[in-house]
Amino acid sequence: MNDDLKGKSGKVKVMYVRGDDDSEKRSQNPRTGKGGGRATAPSRGEGGRRPRRDDKPGAGRERSRSDDREDRGDSPWRTVSRAPRAEESTTPDHGGISGKSFVDPEIIRRQRAEETRVYGENACQALFQSRPDCIVRAWFIQSVTPRFKEALRWMAANRKAYHVVDDAELAKASGTEHHGGVCFLIKKRSGISVQSWLSKAGEDDCVLALEDVGNPHNLGGIMRSCAHFGVKGLLVQDASLLESGAAVRTAEGGAEHVQAISGDTFTDGLEQFRKAGYAIVTTSSHKGTPLFKAELPKKMVLVLGQEREGVTEATFDNADMSIAIDGTGNVESLNVSVATGVLLAEWWRQNKA
Repeated sequence: MNDDLKGKSGKVKVMYVRGDDDSEKRSQNPRTGKGGGRATAPSRGEGGRRPRRDDKPGAGRERSRSDDREDRGDSPWRTVSRAPRAEESTTPDHGGISGKSFVDPEIIRRQRAEETRVYGENACQALFQSRPDCIVRAWFIQSVTPRFKEALRWMAANRKAYHVVDDAELAKASGTEHHGGVCFLIKKRSGISVQSWLSKAGEDDCVLALEDVGNPHNLGGIMRSCAHFGVKGLLVQDASLLESGAAVRTAEGGAEHVQAISGDTFTDGLEQFRKAGYAIVTTSSHKGTPLFKAELPKKMVLVLGQEREGVTEATFDNADMSIAIDGTGNVESLNVSVATGVLLAEWWRQNKA
């Protein structure tokens, strides 16, 4: 190193580069921000001498501190903090490696509304075989991965995230301890319109209509019976109910063989089916034609009501036929999912077997 850049002690001199500002700024000491450069005459104490360290305490410091405060905002050697401008605080930062990306909360809410978690080995296997593109993310415990080799290869090839986790982590991801070793985060299916369904219906078609049935385990049992007896359409008030994790697991793969149908209202949907030549058939625990004496139409909409009260009076009064399932009378009625299986079995026997 050049000796000209060293002081007497051998330390390297620190050199500052000043900008071409006005003469007042050039006269400041770049380290302290005080006056005393070449352009301005040096300040003197009383009698024209410089103040000494043993002068009256504070005699030369008061002015220096004042100057320091006054020059603090103008000195090129100091960092000045300022409040962010209004446009900076409201405008999201999308660019730059160090910038924080901004995600609209409304987008997050909409995505969550469009997604659901399904679980259970049979349910997830059937879902993967039927509609793999709806899978967003997956979780597995180690013991089930050999039975999901095809799904794991497909997800790796299609850049779908999956995680092999322990039982506790899977319970947290799925929201239940009854996860069956696997959980998929999926995009929900939406129901099709009555008109779309009618455009592809055959000569013999049974559609199930569920009025205020909301228990997911009953819905799962109903979908399983529908899949078994070839009933592919379910008229419901909310299509997302058929996509709940508990319903899909209880269906044990049956959810992939049925499709939700939605009308403007439940009553409007029934009326559209009636105009298309379908018979509207309701059930009752107390009145109606005994099931095994009734002739069930080839094209019908079978209406079942909520677990406690059954179908509403308005729906019952507007039906073309009402049937009852005979029994001992020891209980008031059958569970709605069990009743569905009995009714669909008889329709299958009369029209399909």
